[in-house]
Amino acid sequence: MINIFHIVSNKIWSGPEQYAYDLMLKLKDQDEYYVEMVCGKSDTVLNRFRPLEIPISILPLKGITDLDSPKRFKRLLKRGQNIIHVHSFSDAVTAVLAKHMSANSKNVKIVLSLHGVERPRLNMISKKIYRELDRIVFASQKAYDSFIPRIKNFDTSKAVIIRDSVLRADDTATPTPSLREKFDIPSDRALIMYHGRLCREKGVDTLIKALAQLDSDTYHLVLVGEGHHKFMAQIKGFVVANQLLKNVSFMGYCPNVQPLVKQCDFGVLPSTKPEALGLSNLEYMMLGKAHVTTNNGAQLEYLTNGENALLVAPENQFQLADAIKQLIENPELRNKIGTQAQNDYDHHLGYDSFYAQMTALYHSLF
Repeated sequence: MINIFHIVSNKIWSGPEQYAYDLMLKLKDQDEYYVEMVCGKSDTVLNRFRPLEIPISILPLKGITDLDSPKRFKRLLKRGQNIIHVHSFSDAVTAVLAKHMSANSKNVKIVLSLHGVERPRLNMISKKIYRELDRIVFASQKAYDSFIPRIKNFDTSKAVIIRDSVLRADDTATPTPSLREKFDIPSDRALIMYHGRLCREKGVDTLIKALAQLDSDTYHLVLVGEGHHKFMAQIKGFVVANQLLKNVSFMGYCPNVQPLVKQCDFGVLPSTKPEALGLSNLEYMMLGKAHVTTNNGAQLEYLTNGENALLVAPENQFQLADAIKQLIENPELRNKIGTQAQNDYDHHLGYDSFYAQMTALYHSLF
């Protein structure tokens, strides 16, 4: 049996947390694995992980200067084979220190999954931490290229590309409201959806500016997610100033977004910061929905403009408005793109492929 510990220190629920959740959901049902969650004391995160019904250990996880967490974590490292799977650099530091403190250090392996397009830290301590890792997992070639070439003399055999994926959710797990009924959306208006964090780097402000250029009688946008109160105030102020109150609705946080995706006519994900892959993009594809997204991240590795999505430049409200207008006015184009997207997901981006690669990586460490 392999003991697998996932460390998640984030206090909000986002892509890395969903990635860890889905992976542990699959692992926990396999007799060859023991799975345990290690996280900070955040009710938002804890309440999402508790339904997994796996052991959860709560540690401070306060960053690279926190020495208490590795001291306590080392006690969890049981006899036999142990894998610590982390999702941030600070948690990698905790894992490395815990490994060195453990009497079973020879049987402890550390995997770091990087969930963004980022550059490595190049100070002496950071380089030492990178060398201590057994694998660094990247979600795309773009994420790999922005990171690995910048670390001199790094053992590239430790770096692998495994594309993320998403699990199909259980529609019966939680009651799902009808978006058209909840927000009184007429049947002749296109139901557009965005889901994810509501922040500037996700292009939410660009999206609202693009919508202001369109005929207000043709669409309704539902924003699913939460954001910082200052940014939310700015967005809501822009909605009011541009008389879009009847066209834009704020759904708030939703624990199971896929049943909502099924209801929309198409999605919009106008991220301004390059995505390492884009789990939200995959959800539209998996469910056969067309979507508009930006061309500045790893989306170009699996999306082709006009075939399985519409691609626009980041922060370009005019291109974005034009792409949205195309999908509003052309239901046949929506269906064509959605069908091709679903086919591409099923054949190249499905969760079974991701899971097989990840478990093969786990076994290769011993």
